[in-house]
Amino acid sequence: VLEAGGLKFEIIHTPGHTPGGICIKVGNVVFSGDTLFQGSIGRTDFPGGSYALIIKSIKERILTLPDETVVYPGHGPKTSVDLEKKINPFIN
Repeated sequence: VLEAGGLKFEIIHTPGHTPGGICIKVGNVVFSGDTLFQGSIGRTDFPGGSYALIIKSIKERILTLPDETVVYPGHGPKTSVDLEKKINPFIN
């Protein structure tokens, strides 16, 4: 956890897109980079990428957060833990 400006930034290791992939949680918001997108997941065909690891990261480290957690991907529309549990074909 890093603290700056009165905010706590929790670094969540989410390998899969890349071996050192991370998401950053601030309060009830997660910045997922290229790990999780609305209704999709990040690419895993780069050197060191792993489909099995990205799925495990998403299921064990993001979808275990409260349903109301808002997720901002590296690109595309925002989503939520609840919505991804309902619509994401890669994790259902």
